[in-house]
Amino acid sequence: LAFCRGRIVRVPKGPLIRVVGTEVAIPCSVSDYDGPSEQNFDWEFSREADFVRIVSTWDSTFTSEEYQKRVGRGDIKLRRSSNDAVELVIRNIQPADQGRYKCSTPSTDATVQGNYDAEVQVKVISDGLSVSGSKARSSTSLRLSEGDSFKLRCSATTTSPEHTHLHVTWQVKSGSSWRDILSLTHEGKFQPGPGYEERYRSGDIRLDTGANDTYRLSVSQASPADGGAYRCLVSEWVRGADGSWQKIQEKSVEIATVSIQRTDVVISTSNVSVTERDSLDLTCNITTDRSGIFQAEVMWYFSASPDDTLSDAQLLLSMDHDSVVSDSTLISLSHVDRNSYRLLVRDVDVEDSGYYFCEAAIWVPLHNGSWHKVVERTSAPVSVVVTALEPDYDVFLNASKTPKFSDDPTELNCRITNVQDTEANIRFTVSWYYRQRLPGDDVVVEELLASMDADWTLLLGDRGRERIQNGEIILSKKSADTFSLRIQWTSESDRGDYFCVISAWSRHRNNSWVKSKDVTSASVNIFWATQDYTLTVEAVKLKPFFVAGHTFEMTCKVSSKNIKTPRYSVLITAEKPLTDQSNPNGTTRIISLNQDSVVRLEDWTDQTRVDGVVLEKVQENEFRYRMYQTQISDAGLYRCVVTAWSPGGGGMWREAVNGLSNPIQIDFQTSGPVFNVSVHSDSPTIYQGEVADLLCIVTTEGMPLEPDDMSFDVSWFAVRSFALDREPILLASLDRRGIVTQSRRNGSSDLSLERISPLEFRLRVHGCEDHDFGNHYCVVTPWVRSATGVWQREPDIKAKPIFLSVKMDVLNAFKYPLLIGIGLATAIGLLSCLIGYCSSRWCCKKEVQETRRERRRLMSMEMD
Repeated sequence: LAFCRGRIVRVPKGPLIRVVGTEVAIPCSVSDYDGPSEQNFDWEFSREADFVRIVSTWDSTFTSEEYQKRVGRGDIKLRRSSNDAVELVIRNIQPADQGRYKCSTPSTDATVQGNYDAEVQVKVISDGLSVSGSKARSSTSLRLSEGDSFKLRCSATTTSPEHTHLHVTWQVKSGSSWRDILSLTHEGKFQPGPGYEERYRSGDIRLDTGANDTYRLSVSQASPADGGAYRCLVSEWVRGADGSWQKIQEKSVEIATVSIQRTDVVISTSNVSVTERDSLDLTCNITTDRSGIFQAEVMWYFSASPDDTLSDAQLLLSMDHDSVVSDSTLISLSHVDRNSYRLLVRDVDVEDSGYYFCEAAIWVPLHNGSWHKVVERTSAPVSVVVTALEPDYDVFLNASKTPKFSDDPTELNCRITNVQDTEANIRFTVSWYYRQRLPGDDVVVEELLASMDADWTLLLGDRGRERIQNGEIILSKKSADTFSLRIQWTSESDRGDYFCVISAWSRHRNNSWVKSKDVTSASVNIFWATQDYTLTVEAVKLKPFFVAGHTFEMTCKVSSKNIKTPRYSVLITAEKPLTDQSNPNGTTRIISLNQDSVVRLEDWTDQTRVDGVVLEKVQENEFRYRMYQTQISDAGLYRCVVTAWSPGGGGMWREAVNGLSNPIQIDFQTSGPVFNVSVHSDSPTIYQGEVADLLCIVTTEGMPLEPDDMSFDVSWFAVRSFALDREPILLASLDRRGIVTQSRRNGSSDLSLERISPLEFRLRVHGCEDHDFGNHYCVVTPWVRSATGVWQREPDIKAKPIFLSVKMDVLNAFKYPLLIGIGLATAIGLLSCLIGYCSSRWCCKKEVQETRRERRRLMSMEMD
């Protein structure tokens, strides 16, 4: 390939057929050359033999004398298209210019390779193309209406001696440039111009051929854009030697000037404002200069937005081209004159506010009697504002009931006054609002309590939702012009400003309700002065001195201030000495009486004296406490704890304040015996499964007593830890009547509790387990019979604990497992020996044949 490479000069393949008088451009290019990128070209011409120099790109003296004038005038020139290509341009070519043209390039290569010139034959033929317009409508002006149809004709013939084809194009000029409408190409194909493809496919634009080489353009449904000057452009094409089509000349002729009168649809009035219940009158005018027979189709639309399309708008009424109007009750459409159509909307409503526009279509008759729609237009929207008929009224708010204390009722009445210009289609509803008064310049926020819709639907606000649902706030309509808000039990959080808003609703034609006006009342302030609750309780001892066994009696007198209709609940408490083990906290709740006079025993656990305490209401503010057959263990400070209650919402009582009385002391002076308790065990350390014996021993000091005059309640407790850091567990108890009570146990061990002497009590734990260890102690409650025969309970006495340790007997624990293990091992060994013997004896026995040997005596070496 490297050796074959060389300069190549190219010109079109001839012959080139051109028409006399036209401009000819013959291209020439060079490739595969060395040297500078911009190459020079020389053109020469020959009719028969010798070549005559025409023009050169680099030598101005190259032109021969024969062509100097034509080159000087510019009739012949070179036009460079790139560094390696030029065109020889000959304007107004003549038959004398027919011949061979040679293009050559001076060498810039290092070696001479390839071709440095190329020739092409140019043939000049006579001009046989003729283009003309229709004789009847040559250079005419057409004035048409929008939607009309028109036809234009032109004639094109050729007498060329060569086999040429014609290319016919219809063009229109509405501005400064011509636009292609439709073409019949030299290859016999129809080609619509840009923007005319859809109309060509629909058949509104056609190009037909007729006799005498005529070409007819038919345009249907003419629009204002179709106006302008129309011409017929005809070009002549010939197929070249390389098979491609070449345009050899072009001619045109202006046929007609067409003007299209636009058809406009206009609503006669601009923005309209009407009052509710009046009539809306709109007229749709169609502007057209059409004089023939036509009918209009009119449709009125309504839209809430001016930007809505016809598909989004609502069709109100329509009239077709046969003057048939669609049915409607409150809307009518009438034909005023030839080009005007009136829309009348009676009894307009506020919802009729919006944008109205009309769409009109022009229909013309065809030859077969049918109607054809030629144009359709939509008017610009007209804004219509319907002003509502607002009723005139005032709103007055007053408080018929105001609270003086918390939980008092509050009632507000919202009244409609001075009502004017109202109709039967007006309905009033109310909305209630609350506004809290804030100190300083803080922003006041209005909170909706409840509002009423036009269909009497109650809408609840966040503030009052729960209370309204519970019936604590009642909303009602007392009369046609009065609405009421009642708070059953007003609290301090309800203090503030209240106001109401009366809304007027108008009923529309579709029976829907639309709010037309709101009127707000002046606010009413709900406030009452509050003072702190005061409660005073005084306890009085009725009998200044008494002894054990007598009745203790005291009264509690209560006085209160700033509490509305109070009721009191009373609780009697006793503060026992710290030596009392039954209540280590020191305070005992004995009996109570609530605000409804229901008596309840609280922490009173003496089953023998269930009826020994009484609390009763003497007067509204006086209560009396009695305790019969007092015991020495009842010694302590007694108080009255009083709670004042005030009526709350929903019939409930609300706690107001608490009060505590002065203490009343019960103190018994006695010189009776002193009891001591101790715990003893002969063997505090035992093994599992053995019996643990624990003795609770009571000793007396001071005045001796007969055994029949004293009795004891004994309870045994255990703390399952080395240190006394856990809660004690009740094991068993023995009351003074000899009844034993045991607590529930989880293990297999068992308990027994018995009295072995008047002052000794024994606890036995049978079959001790490891979880029976711990500190064990007893609590003794002495009972002493007084001289009057009344049993008096002494304070509880707690003994010092003793630790019980439970150990495991290792020999007994492993005796049976060892015997069982040795027996199993011996049995398995004997079984193994038996299996081995049997296997070797019968299963694995093998017969061995021994070769019999001769028994000969050894010979001496000398004999050998």
